[in-house]
Amino acid sequence: MYRHPVTPAQLLQPRLVLERADARHLQTVLRVSEGLPIELFDGCGRTVRHTITACGRDGLTLEQAAPPVAHPAPACRLALVACVSKGKRMDWTLEKAAELGASRMVPVLSERSVVQIDSPDEAAAKQERWRRIAIEATRQCGSAWAPEVAPPRPFRLILPELAAIDPLLAAALTPAARPLREVLAALPSSPPREAAWIVGPEGDFTPGEIEALRDAGARLCSLGHNILRTETAAIYGLAVLGAAWL
Repeated sequence: MYRHPVTPAQLLQPRLVLERADARHLQTVLRVSEGLPIELFDGCGRTVRHTITACGRDGLTLEQAAPPVAHPAPACRLALVACVSKGKRMDWTLEKAAELGASRMVPVLSERSVVQIDSPDEAAAKQERWRRIAIEATRQCGSAWAPEVAPPRPFRLILPELAAIDPLLAAALTPAARPLREVLAALPSSPPREAAWIVGPEGDFTPGEIEALRDAGARLCSLGHNILRTETAAIYGLAVLGAAWL
């Protein structure tokens, strides 16, 4: 069944008109037609089935075909805190994180980050781009919950809010890091209410940043003998934590 994102207010409308701009993908790529069912989702845990009753140059008209459905929230709110990688690697990372069930994505800029964001406008533009990517990934994977995407910020500014999350797990190349499986085995078996997986830039966090993470309560985790790209480490950790807690 085709799926389409809407706002929470739109989801509750029994009759909905999608303007041409909103319906462009459905009409020009998927080439939907009258009579087809479509599922709307608001990214906040609710979905509703509609039927396409009219297709035109101005957009689509949808009629509600069933009551809205409220889907349970994930057992654990899992956040990905990832240093911004270059090129399209960050786009790919956030897309896959959404598919794996991350509830929140926090892009950060560390001392060794190659990517630099020089203005609030640039940060806002990247946040909006990544938000659209996360929504599209949510549409594709069938989830009712879309992740929150925070604006990119310097690493030092997100430490205070990270300190409130437990468990806080960070991929690290330092010899003090313990294998991820051992760290998980030492935690309670029931899913935590909230957790965060932190991944540094290529070359890892600086020693000072590692120390700051430890001061914030982070458990340093090794991902094996191989040195992984930052986007690989991000998805590796989310897949393992998701299998354990989501």
